[in-house]
Amino acid sequence: MNPLIALCNASDLKEGGEAVPFDVIFGGQTCRAFAIRFEGRAHAYLNRCAHVAMELDYRPNRFFDDTGQWLICAIHGAVYRPDTGACGGGPCRGGLVKIPLSEQDGVVHWHTAHNLLPVEF
Repeated sequence: MNPLIALCNASDLKEGGEAVPFDVIFGGQTCRAFAIRFEGRAHAYLNRCAHVAMELDYRPNRFFDDTGQWLICAIHGAVYRPDTGACGGGPCRGGLVKIPLSEQDGVVHWHTAHNLLPVEF
């Protein structure tokens, strides 16, 4: 089983609110990632648009559009489903890279994988 990495307190993720950023090693490269809460569940993704490998947030840690129903890329306007990362419109080439999360005892953890590791300090 892959190790779990503590990310934040569950209460830090507010429905449709600011994301909690974190860094990961994905495919051998250090990448920014983010966690959000949507429809009561925590979700996390690499902060990388599927259209062009640029960060999505239009302000630091802000990913939701005005409706609170979509994650939006500030550069090209592509929109993604907050629960799956699937492309919902605009210039997308696939969906966002999802990072598995779990919540236990008031703490959100992200799950490592063979190509998804914590940044070592």
